[in-house]
Amino acid sequence: MCGIFGIISKDIAGLADLRTLAKCAESRGKDSSGLLFHTGGEYHVRKADRPITRLLRAWSPRGVSGVVMGHSRLITNGLSDNQPVMRDGMAALHNGIIVNVESIWAASAKSRMYQVDSEAILAIASEHLESGGGVEGIASAVLARCEGVVACALAMPKLGKLVLFSNNGSLYVGVKGDATLFSSEYHPLAKVGCADVRQVRRDQLVLDIPVVASPIAVTEEKSRTQNLIPDLVLSSKDESLLEYPAPDFIRCTRCILPDTMPFIEFDEHGVCNYCRHYRIRNSPKPRDDLFRLLEPYRRAQGNDCIVPFSGGRDSSYALHLIVNELRMKPLAYTYDWGMVTDLGRRNISRMCAALGVENIVVAADIELKRRNITKNIKAWLKSPHLGMISVFTAGDKHFFRYLE
Repeated sequence: MCGIFGIISKDIAGLADLRTLAKCAESRGKDSSGLLFHTGGEYHVRKADRPITRLLRAWSPRGVSGVVMGHSRLITNGLSDNQPVMRDGMAALHNGIIVNVESIWAASAKSRMYQVDSEAILAIASEHLESGGGVEGIASAVLARCEGVVACALAMPKLGKLVLFSNNGSLYVGVKGDATLFSSEYHPLAKVGCADVRQVRRDQLVLDIPVVASPIAVTEEKSRTQNLIPDLVLSSKDESLLEYPAPDFIRCTRCILPDTMPFIEFDEHGVCNYCRHYRIRNSPKPRDDLFRLLEPYRRAQGNDCIVPFSGGRDSSYALHLIVNELRMKPLAYTYDWGMVTDLGRRNISRMCAALGVENIVVAADIELKRRNITKNIKAWLKSPHLGMISVFTAGDKHFFRYLE
């Protein structure tokens, strides 16, 4: 649900390439941002409640070595816990949502320090190392316990190692000169001219970074006043609206029409007259015909198709059918303009992780969009009219703009 990127090089990181990676990552989330970099023999972290490109402009890159990593966030939980998340001498940049985070902490010997779900990755990695496990086994340990999308860059300065891993393929690695670059999507790496770009999917890549024993220095700016993930607080009056007693009417046993439908009648089997008079107007084709239609679109390498994915029941079922029944290799696409629900985001994470599907997210400025939606709703309530376009579907325009 976020964008991560980085450059690991023996020389000074290319500022132009860094800006390109950051700009592309920003399209996946503009709520907050963070940078992890090495300079003057130390690691530093800068975090702020603003888009990554603004943080990058405010940051002076002079004297920075070839280790720079960034995170552009679409906030899902832990409003004040901006990334990179740090504990036990490690720092994690995580794209995705861990949906079983409560059960992970219940089984962990570590104490939870933050609300953000990404901290669980650090706790699992720390437990793995403390039990005698090696760096090469960290990804397996994390992915075995986490449900939901996990695409992560895990930095361990004391060991001089950076581990990159993913369970759904939303992480790419490329080479440019003597530098290794990574990004949540393929396009940014191709744009900066990387060669040998490959997708990290259910494996890990371990890179060497400078060894530093001192703690990571942190600078953080917090200015947000609006809560993007407010708690659900219900009054007794509100709660009563959620109670919907079963209606006292009859439904057709074949379809869903109730006895309130005009001119409806039911036979002795409870089947309505609309069903009895219905005649099929088309001839359903065999399933094999669909497979023959799909054959020209199947690829030996890469994705076969794009699937718009909101995390709702319809699109989740469609994604399941495309992967498991049609045996296609889809790329899931989500446009989040502030109206994708918290549950929808978690369904996206669950489905993409379980099916191993990469998810391209395009996120608006959520805070700004919701302010505009609020203004539109209040204006409509002052003079409601059925002919006015629904403000809740206005995001469809940009959905297709980015898709195309």
